[in-house]
Amino acid sequence: MQNWRPLQDGDIVDIIAPGWSTPPEVLKSSLEFLESWNLKARIPKNLFKKNLITSNTDEARWSHLHAAVKAKDSKVIWCLRGGYGSVRLIPNLAKMKKPSRAKLLIGISDITSLHNFFNHHWQWPSLHGALLDRIGQEGKVAPSIQKEMKQILWGQKKEVIFKKLKPVNAAAEKVHRIKASVVGGNLATLQPTLGTPYEFDLKNKFLFLEDIGERGYKLDRMLVHFQQAGKLKNCKGILLGHFTGGEEPQGGNWVKKALVHWANESKVPVFSGMESGHDVNLRPVPFLTEATLINSSGCEISIQTGVL
Repeated sequence: MQNWRPLQDGDIVDIIAPGWSTPPEVLKSSLEFLESWNLKARIPKNLFKKNLITSNTDEARWSHLHAAVKAKDSKVIWCLRGGYGSVRLIPNLAKMKKPSRAKLLIGISDITSLHNFFNHHWQWPSLHGALLDRIGQEGKVAPSIQKEMKQILWGQKKEVIFKKLKPVNAAAEKVHRIKASVVGGNLATLQPTLGTPYEFDLKNKFLFLEDIGERGYKLDRMLVHFQQAGKLKNCKGILLGHFTGGEEPQGGNWVKKALVHWANESKVPVFSGMESGHDVNLRPVPFLTEATLINSSGCEISIQTGVL
């Protein structure tokens, strides 16, 4: 793992939109937010272009990502929005020579594809944290989360502690202490990596998962796929974040029950209570850094930020 460098006032932040675009007013508020932190946003001139699925053509979005990764005068790549599109850029990333200096990637949801590549193929730590379009809009991200994000990025906070974990299955109840790193992200975005050269490796790692709008049976299907593909064999534990939405057409919501049902059939320790995902209380989760889970009088996990 390579550590990333903390931000300072006046630093440049590279902004990319590897997934969907945002309305002009949201982009404006996002830039104003960075200015309020005394950071300089660098945006490609042709960030958006009308496209059937994504914010721009694959070629344009790749050029933006490539430039951001290669730039020697910035330390952070902050993704504007999720949606869909990052996975289409991975083959180009795989052809690229790994830069000598790590940069911190920030984003959630669709950005899971980029986290997965950076973590597993370049051994770069990254931050599962608020997308710029959300943190730049009032009321979309809690002030306490904004404060925590800034403390991490400026290197003032060297670890993130989640104190509200709860063992979900029998395997988790037996756990006393586990040391591993955390990887993962959006469940539906991770699933398509299976069977590709870019699939994830969970040996001696915690798998963090969150999702939005997926019904209970779909979550079970994806988790069963992971299991049948043998991806959970060496996993140290699964950390469940926010699973929002997913209501049934006839009413009701089976998401929580489906997750518990699957966990009770699994031999992998499963813990709930990670306060991160598609929610206003989206706490940042550092990926590929040292983490320690302790299940004693209470259950909590402390995760190093990976800052130099």
